[in-house]
Amino acid sequence: MIIVLRPEATEKQIRHIVDKVKKLGLKPMVSKGIERTIIGVIGKEDILRVQPLEVFPGVEKVMPVLAPYKLVSKDFKPEKTIVDAGGVKIGGKKVVVIAGPCAVENHQTFLKIAKIVKKAGASLLRGGAFKPRTSPYSFQGLGEKGLKILREVSKEVALPTVTELMDIRDIDVVERYTDMIQIGARNMQNFNLLKEVGLLKKPVMLKRGLMSTIEEWLMSAEYILSNGNFNVVLCERGIRTFEKTTRFTFDVSAIPVVKNLTHLPVIADPSHATGKWGLVAPVGAAAIAAGADGLIVEVHSTPEEALSDGVQSLMPANFNSLMANVTSVARAVGRSI
Repeated sequence: MIIVLRPEATEKQIRHIVDKVKKLGLKPMVSKGIERTIIGVIGKEDILRVQPLEVFPGVEKVMPVLAPYKLVSKDFKPEKTIVDAGGVKIGGKKVVVIAGPCAVENHQTFLKIAKIVKKAGASLLRGGAFKPRTSPYSFQGLGEKGLKILREVSKEVALPTVTELMDIRDIDVVERYTDMIQIGARNMQNFNLLKEVGLLKKPVMLKRGLMSTIEEWLMSAEYILSNGNFNVVLCERGIRTFEKTTRFTFDVSAIPVVKNLTHLPVIADPSHATGKWGLVAPVGAAAIAAGADGLIVEVHSTPEEALSDGVQSLMPANFNSLMANVTSVARAVGRSI
């Protein structure tokens, strides 16, 4: 249920409503917009049906939320959420490009790639230290050593960073070294992990699961928001279908659908969606045309030597071409890079 307050509602009135909701055994979540303040109420709404909240000073109206996701929905927050990741704003007019190698391999290679993507116009630097691999014999990442390299290079090139968190036990160390935490597709429904990152103030990028519906994706985001962290960016990265010519099937329609359902920013991952470097640029452009707020792209100076995902990584020249194409598409839809 959502309590919409009047524009002139005072802090005292807001506190009074919040206290009353808590006494009823429900959880209030306050969202202050430019024009209005809204209080989302989580819990058994039957309690509120016998409690006339409309009569409270400062209340304009009380509305039920029909969608199973409450805080994620546009009913709760009609205005777009802008997520700040290390000073980079995601969700506004500017299309944000996140780029870098799949995995941090060593300082020298990572620094070289970081300089390349920054020069081309990337706003954030990606690099995995903990890698979820299908085979237990594949490169699993450098762990904390990789995180330290990530932070060192971030400072050298002045780019904020994104890296994946896979295990609750690594939360403290990952939070210490990165500007945005990525929850990968395979952990989208790891609810204990989602609850824990919900307790943080650090931005979270939540990737759609391999075989997850849009509703399941948004319900996973709800876990994070319901624990207090509203700094969530959704990432469409393709879903598993019967089609085998690409690694996954990129669901471009999910972007406008989700943008209509939620106030959260939505970005796309054409690298993992297609699994083929030659498809990354056109699919990325399609995502921007469909309304995506950004892209996360894998780039490597020597893909043939990459320890992870070399086949879908762009070489520097190809990444430059992608940036040129995406810039043109962004301008065509009234946005910028």
